[in-house]
Amino acid sequence: MTTLGAGTAIGPGTLVLVTGASSGIGAAVAERLGARGARVALVARRAERLEEAAAACRAAGGEAHAFPTDLSDPDVAAELGRRVWDSLGPVDVLVNNAAVPMRRPAGRLTMEEVTRVMTVNYLSPVALTLALLPRMVDRRAGTIVNVSSLGGRLGIGHEAAYSGSKFALAGWSESLAIDLAGTGVSVRLVLPGAVDTEIWDQPGNDPADYSGPLAPAAEVAEGIVQCVSDPRFEHYIPDMRAVVEMKSQDIDGFMGAMAAMAHPDDGRPDPGDGAGPS
Repeated sequence: MTTLGAGTAIGPGTLVLVTGASSGIGAAVAERLGARGARVALVARRAERLEEAAAACRAAGGEAHAFPTDLSDPDVAAELGRRVWDSLGPVDVLVNNAAVPMRRPAGRLTMEEVTRVMTVNYLSPVALTLALLPRMVDRRAGTIVNVSSLGGRLGIGHEAAYSGSKFALAGWSESLAIDLAGTGVSVRLVLPGAVDTEIWDQPGNDPADYSGPLAPAAEVAEGIVQCVSDPRFEHYIPDMRAVVEMKSQDIDGFMGAMAAMAHPDDGRPDPGDGAGPS
């Protein structure tokens, strides 16, 4: 049987590139990698916050290198990957974690907003992966961790742009894992639920429909670090696989429930929204 890849053991000297590392899940991942003695290349747009995360990684026991980079350009993302490899050595693990939210009914979205979300959440991770992939395959070693979202398996009301980008990342990850079977390079797909990070407070977004509990970023980060050496492809953190399975069994019932959450007054879109289930 063709293997999909056993993953990478993280320990002293392991080089891990983490995007979206200035706060939230990414910063917590870097700190946990540091506690395992890893070498971490931290990537994010905000240089000052990135340096703070790098300092926390070093304090935990790791070696940290900050690479302030705006990943809204896929060409820049690809060049960043090559620069990290050339300056620090072979990348053992790539964690594509950087993402931007977009909560707004589809009828109020602009194409510019959709393109920006798709670029940061999907195209740049793909570009970064493709930049490193030939080198990983040549070494017959490496693990690519793509952090999607529960919204990459479930369509969420008022989040068509965000869910679309995360669905794309999930589909890319599945096909990528199949293509890389037997090469020594493995792929892991992480699907976090609602997590307590700054993503809920970003400007230009409507208030979230969801008001339930939020998982600590540290819990999700620990799951991401552990999944690198886990032979399974798909990882729900926290485990909400049952919701996805329910959706698969009754898609119309699921969409009806989501529509009721998005439109609590009468189950229909507000006038002018131009959005709703069809």
